[in-house]
Amino acid sequence: MSITGSCHCGSIRYTLDEDPAGAMACNCSICRRKGYLLAFSTPDRFALEGSRDDIAVYTFGSHNIRHQFCKTCGCAPFGEGTGPGGEAMVAVNLRCADIDLDAIKIEAFDGASL
Repeated sequence: MSITGSCHCGSIRYTLDEDPAGAMACNCSICRRKGYLLAFSTPDRFALEGSRDDIAVYTFGSHNIRHQFCKTCGCAPFGEGTGPGGEAMVAVNLRCADIDLDAIKIEAFDGASL
């Protein structure tokens, strides 16, 4: 099964070729402020629809994750980066996905302590 998602204005759209079993609610400085619910996947399962010219990128700390947001509406539907084992990964913000969040198991992650 696949899920789709987008920013608010629709300039950034994506398809993820898997059905996330769960999401991570992190309390780090950016996730707490943005309200992210993240599901992680591999780049081969993620398809960006739209132009990368519509995307702005923000990094901080170790710069392992490139937080991507729409230049027009400011929504942040996904990020790309390097996982803990050094592998490429995509972090999809499920709050921007066309998915029933009540059906997703949400795990808390203490990113503020890292």
